[in-house]
Amino acid sequence: MVPRRQEYGGKRSGGARIGSVTHFRTAMNSGSLRRSPAVLPSVLTFLVIVASGGLLLMIEKGMLNNMDTPPPRGNGRRLDLIRQAGKHSPAAVDVESEILQEIRNRTIRTMCSHKNMPHSIWTLSPLQRKTLLQHILVNDEYRFLYCYVPKVACSNWKRVLKVLSGALESVDVNVKMDHRSDLTFLSSLKPEEIRYRLKHYYKFMFVREPMERLLSAFRNKFGEIESYKKKYGVEIIKRYRKGHAKDTNIKGDDVTFAEFVRYLLDEDVDRMNEHWMPVYNLCQPCAVSYNFIGSYEHLESDSEFVLQRIGAPPHVHFPERQTWYKPVTTETLHYYLCSLPQKLLRELLPKYILDFSLFTYPFPNTTTEHCRH
Repeated sequence: MVPRRQEYGGKRSGGARIGSVTHFRTAMNSGSLRRSPAVLPSVLTFLVIVASGGLLLMIEKGMLNNMDTPPPRGNGRRLDLIRQAGKHSPAAVDVESEILQEIRNRTIRTMCSHKNMPHSIWTLSPLQRKTLLQHILVNDEYRFLYCYVPKVACSNWKRVLKVLSGALESVDVNVKMDHRSDLTFLSSLKPEEIRYRLKHYYKFMFVREPMERLLSAFRNKFGEIESYKKKYGVEIIKRYRKGHAKDTNIKGDDVTFAEFVRYLLDEDVDRMNEHWMPVYNLCQPCAVSYNFIGSYEHLESDSEFVLQRIGAPPHVHFPERQTWYKPVTTETLHYYLCSLPQKLLRELLPKYILDFSLFTYPFPNTTTEHCRH
């Protein structure tokens, strides 16, 4: 079970640094791991680390630059089980979350120890550092840093930050979210202030299955947001739809997913829009030692854990999803991915390879047999 909020002793409990992404829920001690069936994850962790070493070699040699991603061979059940975890008992969810967190932590430590990976924000390129600092939100009262990732419940986390700072009365207040006002970004601070907070504050972020996040962004931005249709939709159609390069009547409101993917293939990941930029590039988990990396698949329990860890007042809770929210279901994701020309999917996956590998998500299953169903 997750420790109670008051056990952390006050607001500023996040001051002490826990370590390089190794903070692992305190309820799960080594003894309980040895006594439980969780011995299996140790084997899984070993396999992940071995696979990660091979991936790092490929990155170092530049082998991913021109490779065709092989078709995934999994049956997709792992991700389905993750999504369904909320239907199980709290204890079962907690244990599963612990296992995933430990595998993820060890994978990140192993891959980030590689010499070609950044080990500090100051070794990033100016553009990479700018992107990172613009996505880390600061709360000085509770001493934490939160790297927000669009399409991973970041609007709700921003509500929480505004409540903690006193700018918003409650997370349940029905107001349109302003994503800039009443929020402090790490980019607004001086270098010495940035260094101090990175060293001493509790740092967390949340991740989501890469293709699910991508599809969520596509459906939201090109299905609902006029500014995206005009800015990106028009450009995409002119570039990738035959016979429309000089069409002046394009509205950008009927971009297909395949056209969107073709657009992504031509984009530099460091210059992508934040809604489809890989999580790795947004939050740089090798350059920043995050104390906790939560999952969208365990959003409720992981968010409650973070609130307890930072010492948030008992009345502050993570918001419930809005009634109008339309989640990306397993069936919807499979439909879109199976409808894509498989050559496009094989070319797309390497752009998000670090999100899949660092955060331990399996490649989507788009085998012919699976897609038939």
